[in-house]
Amino acid sequence: MLILAVILSLCLLFLGAEFLVRGASSFASRLGLSPLAVGLTVVAYGTSTPELVVSLQAALEGTADIAVGNVVGSNTFNIGVILGLTALICPIGVERRIVKVDAPVMLLVALLACWFLWDGSLGRLQAAIFLFGCLLYTVLNLKQANVGTTPVDVAAPDESVKSHRRSLWWDLGWFVLGLGLSIGGSKLLVWGASELARGWGVSEAVIGLTIVSAGTSMPELVTSVTAALKRQPDIAIGNVIGSNVFNILGILGISAMVSPIAGSSIQIFDLLVMVLFSLAMLPLIWSGYVLRRVEGAFLMLGYVVYLWVLWP
Repeated sequence: MLILAVILSLCLLFLGAEFLVRGASSFASRLGLSPLAVGLTVVAYGTSTPELVVSLQAALEGTADIAVGNVVGSNTFNIGVILGLTALICPIGVERRIVKVDAPVMLLVALLACWFLWDGSLGRLQAAIFLFGCLLYTVLNLKQANVGTTPVDVAAPDESVKSHRRSLWWDLGWFVLGLGLSIGGSKLLVWGASELARGWGVSEAVIGLTIVSAGTSMPELVTSVTAALKRQPDIAIGNVIGSNVFNILGILGISAMVSPIAGSSIQIFDLLVMVLFSLAMLPLIWSGYVLRRVEGAFLMLGYVVYLWVLWP
């Protein structure tokens, strides 16, 4: 039954991501937003909803390892696996804004999280700083994401015309349906995978950093892969960077504000690995403003090495 639950959850996540990208892309075209703007905000925050649900519930239940490990593990998984696999499918053209603004912001946010979580706790004051940063980043993103951007490989002209002929509610319906399926599939996957892991005698910290974080990151994975297959690289990379920023500022901020986190046994090593993956993105995307297949393979290999070190 647990294996069937995992298989069903993956099917739900695939359908959810397909509908989510379809609705978000059409909505972006209708409002005149660039795919980068939508990827960094609407899609990124939407696909991070499973992480929010899991971390908030874990914080309320006093399971600090799951609450923190889910976010730290998700950010590492997003770069190592999702961005790496996306680049293997379709080399990602990176806009200058990503290199100069969003990727450095992601790195700074990761360093801030490493500092705040150094002692395994996160209080309401630190949570308030996170939430203020999340609000500021979102507002500035929506104002600046369309300035000087040139969308790359977006929808074909005939698809764009069709999207404008459809009702706004049709686009929102696709997005809400996709988001709902993604959340449901993610929760089912986390439940099934966590039960399997506990049966193997794995600690909650490792479960949070691997099984739970990978499960809640499935919407980002399928969304970015789907966007890559549709030749929409701005949504693919924007989804990963936006999700990583929101995971720390929004999810940890909301979770710790509702219920301060204390007693987390997530090690400094895991926090530094998250920072290292964030740092590794900068030289990779700086080289010709393209994330190539060999660089995607490098990121995936790095994540495999991390799992080899982490898993008991």
